Amino acid sequence: MEYRYLGNSGLKISEIAYGNWLTHGSQVEADAATACVQAALDAGISTFDTADAYANTRAESVLGEALKGERRESLEILTKVYWPTGPRGHNDSGLSAKHIRESIDASLRRLQTDHVDVYQAHRFDTETPLEETMQAFADVVRSGKAIYIGVSEWTADQLRRGRALADELGFRLISNQPQYSMLHRVIEEEVVPVSRAIGLSQIVWSPIAQGVLTGKYRPGEQLPEGSRAAHQHVGQSISGRVGDEGLLEAVQGLQPIAQDHGLTMAQLAVAWVLQNENVSAAIIGASRPEQVQENVKASGVRLEPDVMTRIDEVLAGHIDSDPGLTAAQAPQERPS
Repeated sequence: MEYRYLGNSGLKISEIAYGNWLTHGSQVEADAATACVQAALDAGISTFDTADAYANTRAESVLGEALKGERRESLEILTKVYWPTGPRGHNDSGLSAKHIRESIDASLRRLQTDHVDVYQAHRFDTETPLEETMQAFADVVRSGKAIYIGVSEWTADQLRRGRALADELGFRLISNQPQYSMLHRVIEEEVVPVSRAIGLSQIVWSPIAQGVLTGKYRPGEQLPEGSRAAHQHVGQSISGRVGDEGLLEAVQGLQPIAQDHGLTMAQLAVAWVLQNENVSAAIIGASRPEQVQENVKASGVRLEPDVMTRIDEVLAGHIDSDPGLTAAQAPQERPS
């Protein structure tokens, strides 16, 4: 495992992080989740990413139990706040000072720790003044409940404004967590250059496009039994991609590239996002320990420019690169 600095801070994180969106507390049982966390630790992963909204708080609880007994100083634990939790009351979502204050305390209880290393705004809250949100984050840091602050899926302008306020308030805003993969590159034109300029880096989610880039979804074939796409609820989030026969056929064209480099297609996909110097970590999920053990082998892989060009050629016509999608896909009002 290799480690990278997060933003312009002194914090190092494992360049492959373990995340439990769509798995812990929903798709896999607690014993399997714990086995996956142990496999991640055994592989040298020190960075664990979760959120209060995952499985409506259950994912944090499962992760907290799985990490119990580990040396806290050897871990980087990240969680998030924004989406509705609990009974979904009128103050149970967003980035108000009230919701942030109550959410951090609840997250720490579930995670069985007295602080998180990075506390992240899971989206931008259009209904709360940014000054209120950033002051609340400053209070969280000053109270010792978080060391650093990050965000997720913020636009370039929102990152600029947030970093300026963080500097005024005396805390470190160091990261953004966007979706990023061979197929989804919307951060490259605006978010990444701005992040470099203001000292943020990316912790990216869905580097294998929720399994699409593994090649297991084949054109004209039934969805593999037990796969994420076949799951009754989880599969809804990728139904468009697994139903795109042209995309699935193009993805099969990555197989020879992976084989040429002694990689699985999943390893190739994870390695691809790590070629971006502004990416500090790629988040992987797993329902089986074997998936963790395989995907961590992408750490330290270097892909030459001609390989990156071959990948672009194979996927031509199937790549989302419009920088406007970050704003277009963001919630326009606080969810309830």
